[in-house]
Amino acid sequence: MFYGLSNYFKKILPKRLFYRALLIVAIPVIVLQLIITIVFFDSLWIKTNKGMTRTLVNEISTFIEAYENEKNNKQELTNIFSLFLDLNIELISNDNFESVNTERWFSPIDRTLRRELKSKFSSNNYWFDTTNYKELIDLRIKFKDGYFKFLIPKDRVTSSSARIFALWITVPAFIMIIISLIFLKNQTRPITNLARAAERFGKGEEINEFKPSGALEIRQAGHEFDKMRKRIERHINQRTEMLSGISHDLRTPLTRMKLQMAFIKDKEIVEKLTEDINEMEKMLNEYLQFTSSSYSEKTQMFNLSELIVNVINKYNNKNISQNITGEIYIFGRNNLIKRCLNNLIDNALKYAKKIEISLSRSDKNLHITIDDNGPGIPKKEYENVFKPFYKIDKSRADSKSSVGLGLSIASDIVKSHGGNIILEKSKMNGLRVKIFLPS
Repeated sequence: MFYGLSNYFKKILPKRLFYRALLIVAIPVIVLQLIITIVFFDSLWIKTNKGMTRTLVNEISTFIEAYENEKNNKQELTNIFSLFLDLNIELISNDNFESVNTERWFSPIDRTLRRELKSKFSSNNYWFDTTNYKELIDLRIKFKDGYFKFLIPKDRVTSSSARIFALWITVPAFIMIIISLIFLKNQTRPITNLARAAERFGKGEEINEFKPSGALEIRQAGHEFDKMRKRIERHINQRTEMLSGISHDLRTPLTRMKLQMAFIKDKEIVEKLTEDINEMEKMLNEYLQFTSSSYSEKTQMFNLSELIVNVINKYNNKNISQNITGEIYIFGRNNLIKRCLNNLIDNALKYAKKIEISLSRSDKNLHITIDDNGPGIPKKEYENVFKPFYKIDKSRADSKSSVGLGLSIASDIVKSHGGNIILEKSKMNGLRVKIFLPS
């Protein structure tokens, strides 16, 4: 039961640190204000109002009894009560008295007044309204063939200090919460900046302007992140330079071999050597493509629909069909997305005759789907083929001129944009490549 309750609170609580910290500050303040308010209303305001209302009802009851017993100077008695008790009294004779319940259930004034009147008069002999006048209570008491109409100031039954108290107890609470908002915003901003910088770095974007700020612990985390970022960039640069240098150095003997083949008279040997050299050049190109850095390209908004159409048109292949719904824009790196699509299409063209490429949008993602009618890949190999240099001894991957980097490069590009790439069986019984990119 405790575990289920804990999960329930985890679901309803806000996920962001700013709002959680705000709850930690705001809830105690609000609870404290509620407790003080309840105690004040129960012990002071309601009891004070009850005493004031009881005094007023007793005065009205005394006036009616005195008026009924007075024989000669009824008007003078009315004037005396009106003057000294701050009551506007009017006797309305020969008029029907109707008792209509206009009590507001949420008003302490109405409830207290009705309770005290009920203790002095029967329920059908009085009627009051606290809403007709802004500062007055309209109270009517049945008397013989008519009724007395009393117009009573509201401050006779309620303490004016209640509003002042409510103001003083509410305004400081709002001020404290506003100050907390400003303070928490300044404290959580460095964490948000750090998370945003880590996200950008994870996507392969260049980070130059990041500066650690905030509390000591947050600054320390920021400095450690910056050190880690620089170590990773240095490692990537060293790997890129090493592989690029090796690839470049290997091109020199390949060029010499091409020149030396011109002096070989045996055409059969020349063809075999040419095939091997071309295969080695393709491998070197894949190595260079794999090591090329994505940090040099800036992230920008571009038309993904137009990019896909242009990539397909460059192949000039009637067996490649497209299903592009409208113009869809994405915030990313144009050349990397183009390289990803080229790798996937080239891979499909090696083993399939028909290819269908589609682009669509959902609420949160963009979907790029590449279907073919080739032999496909065993389901158990779906994850392995994205590993660098991995090759399976099946018809689809059995290619001497490939080193197994095409799908790995495509996967890295997609994930660097915050997306995902998966493999499925296509509707043409071949392979389906599905790419999800954040919209």
